[in-house]
Amino acid sequence: MSDTAVSPPSYQCGGCGARVEHAPGTTVLSCPYCGHRQQIAGAGRAVREHSYDQLAAVPRQPLASVGAHAFVCPGCGAHTESDALAQRCQFCATPLVAEAAAGGLIPPEAVLPFAVDRAGVRTALGKWCRSRWFAPNSLKKVSEAETLKGTYLPHWTFDARTVSDYQGQRGEYYYVTETYTVMVDGKQETRTRQVRHTRWHPARGTVRRNFDDVLVPATTHLPEKQLDQLTPWPLAEAVAYHGDYLAGYHALRYDTEPETGLATAKARMAPVIEQDCRSDIGGDQQRISSVDTTYSGVTYKLLLLPVWIAAYLHAGRSYQVLVNARTGEVIGERPYSAGKITAAVLAALALVAAFVVAYLLRR
Repeated sequence: MSDTAVSPPSYQCGGCGARVEHAPGTTVLSCPYCGHRQQIAGAGRAVREHSYDQLAAVPRQPLASVGAHAFVCPGCGAHTESDALAQRCQFCATPLVAEAAAGGLIPPEAVLPFAVDRAGVRTALGKWCRSRWFAPNSLKKVSEAETLKGTYLPHWTFDARTVSDYQGQRGEYYYVTETYTVMVDGKQETRTRQVRHTRWHPARGTVRRNFDDVLVPATTHLPEKQLDQLTPWPLAEAVAYHGDYLAGYHALRYDTEPETGLATAKARMAPVIEQDCRSDIGGDQQRISSVDTTYSGVTYKLLLLPVWIAAYLHAGRSYQVLVNARTGEVIGERPYSAGKITAAVLAALALVAAFVVAYLLRR
């Protein structure tokens, strides 16, 4: 069931009457036709963290019962439905941005606005293509995306104070002199060597750590491992959410509940806590048999991160890439040159053969 149809904000240019969009790297809406610029209202409000303990009191609907947003385009009056938080009107390209809390969802608290524009994507894509190992020579000429969509992807961030009690063992190296025999020119010789052993001692203790902005994707539209490759993000540069930052872009609403997000965040905290335990144990090696962690002061927020989703054409095939719209980092698919790989393998085999021949000649 869809939400009641509402008219999104009117992103009409005050200069020529065309549409305005958020200009990457700024806090203004800009007209792509006449260049008129207008400041985004409310820019500068502080980003807040929300208590996870109070999440149960936040009015919201289960994701399974949330319907599509119903838009009435302020440009052409068309009625459309979408589960996106922001998009363009499919008839007149007017930016459409839903109310932040529409549909009973948790509203975004912060947004990391776009900083890389379309020209920046072309530069980043060209540099990325030219730097790929074993890529066909023709790939170096690719600098233009066939399709390009600026998209805000929802993420949860979590803060927490942790106290972890652990039990394990500390290993300390010691060395024992051993004798052994070898044959040299047909004669048996006795030699000695130092053999390392480990002496284990019981260990237990407590470690503490404050986690800040543990980032967890809140969308399943793209693989989590793929999104993780876009890190690090300059999260300190995030600003308080305002719908104007979404004008002209696509924005997904979250489809992963914060409870699931916290479980993932704890899984991401676990290796850091384990390393803290190992550092606390000390010694040359460590064994950890148990870790019991208590979490307190847990806070969360919903954050929108900017990504250019692009596709480029090479040798008749389309390849998808993602571009971090703050740092210009590019990750994605690429072709390989079978000829270059074969040549590299043959060169490596020839080098090994040369070493073997040189060794045999010296004997």
